Amino acid sequence: MFQHAYDGYLHNAYPYDELRPLTCDGHDTWGSYSLTLIDALDTLLIMGNVTEFQRVSELLASSMNFDRDINVSVFETNIRVVGGLLSAHLLSHKGGVVLEPGWPCSGPLLRLAEKVARKLLPAFNSSTGMPYGTVNLLHGVPKGETPVTCTAGVGTFLLEFGALTRLTGDVVFEQVAKRAMDALWRARSEIGLYGNHIDVETGAWTALDAGIGAGVDSYFEYQVKAAILFQYPDMMAMFKDNMAAIEKYLKREDWYMWAQMKKGTVTLPVFQSLEAYWPGLLSLIGEIEKGMRSIHNYHQVWKQYGFTPEFYNIAKGEVQNNREGYPLRPELIESAMYLYRATKDPFLLEIAVDILESIEHSSKTKCGYATVKDVRNHQLDNRMESFFLAETTKYLYLIFDPDNWIHNTGSTGTLIQTTNGDCIIDTGGYVFNTEAHPFDPATLYCCRLRMEDILNSEEHRQLLEWSKKYAKYLQNEDVLSEDDTAECLEEDEVKHLGESAKLTLKQQSDARLLSCPALPFHMRLSVMGEVFEE
Repeated sequence: MFQHAYDGYLHNAYPYDELRPLTCDGHDTWGSYSLTLIDALDTLLIMGNVTEFQRVSELLASSMNFDRDINVSVFETNIRVVGGLLSAHLLSHKGGVVLEPGWPCSGPLLRLAEKVARKLLPAFNSSTGMPYGTVNLLHGVPKGETPVTCTAGVGTFLLEFGALTRLTGDVVFEQVAKRAMDALWRARSEIGLYGNHIDVETGAWTALDAGIGAGVDSYFEYQVKAAILFQYPDMMAMFKDNMAAIEKYLKREDWYMWAQMKKGTVTLPVFQSLEAYWPGLLSLIGEIEKGMRSIHNYHQVWKQYGFTPEFYNIAKGEVQNNREGYPLRPELIESAMYLYRATKDPFLLEIAVDILESIEHSSKTKCGYATVKDVRNHQLDNRMESFFLAETTKYLYLIFDPDNWIHNTGSTGTLIQTTNGDCIIDTGGYVFNTEAHPFDPATLYCCRLRMEDILNSEEHRQLLEWSKKYAKYLQNEDVLSEDDTAECLEEDEVKHLGESAKLTLKQQSDARLLSCPALPFHMRLSVMGEVFEE
């Protein structure tokens, strides 16, 4: 399936962004930078096509040009292009690519990823720190650009930008991503819910529907995955707080509906295809039973139509009008893959078989696979989005390939020599970004000397000192007065700790400082998102 779609793109659509599978030609969608080729790169390696991975890696490194006068989506460029290039860079050794002496802290694909990310940085120059939705690759935020963007478009940068900070040593990437997430956290309603669109200049919500799906989804996903990848207890604390509000106001009999963010009253009794990521996310924090109950519901929608429509009216048990399409989305198979890794329940393989057979039967064309325009009659539309090769086929492949190297549970590893000394990589624990581009946390740690320079900086030293002082105050009011604490928070909460870290210190009685250089990565253990030092 992957090879048919990939060959169809190469032969009929390259160098355009995407294949049009009904007319067998190409068109540009998100930025005219051969998007499908970048998005499919690490899937080639996971499926064992090493020679094509090498060819495309060299092609991108030598010919890709992002100095172009075009407007691009900040969100999509980050998750697909920056994420795809970073993942391919971190996996280059497995693909037999000739590595630079400084790898993984240097390399042509890393330089490309960094260059693209720098072109996205002007988007974060808003009064709140939340990014605009569009930038021009040469000129920054376009004149007259709307300040309104979706919640996911604000909170889906920390994995890619945090990885860039660890690989390049430039703290600006992680700082802007963290600042945006903190600003979003402070903008939540009094009952802990988020709307799905916000004004990045004023911080005012422009759409008040709260849910876990379209426009919001990957914000929650990145809290959990950043907690795991970077050992950030504050991100896990934020997610657990958000999840409590979601369970209280949005959950109805294992469905998650949409509600008014300030009142918690249900506004849309619908299930969205994008929401099917949620059971898989729950599996990452150990909520297996909740995830299994929800995925049963979602699978029933698939069985009803052969696909999941963009919107499904739960109350009526039918497709929502004008939202009847299925653009080959990966979310249901993503959750099935995660839950299968956790449970080995054969029911999850049945879900995967249903998805595989539906797509193969109804979506296949002579040069690729087409979006389903209407799940009720399986009419097709002339588009194959890049995520079909980045995510859908990848997750399908991985659920049926239990021995794939991506599933390594830590039983094996690879010793490499770097300019920072010996380093063990390939030990598993891969974290997928929201476009299914896997990051190896061990390769990020290989650049630890560069990170130690950051952690030992004066700015970080002050952060640690203030954090310790505030943590002691939480346990002993004699250490700081209320006025002193208020002054610290007012001056430092955005510049240093931010709201999310403040929450962590309140929720952790011993307030462990997990980023301290005295506690290196290999001495920490993360199980189901909880971090243990001993």
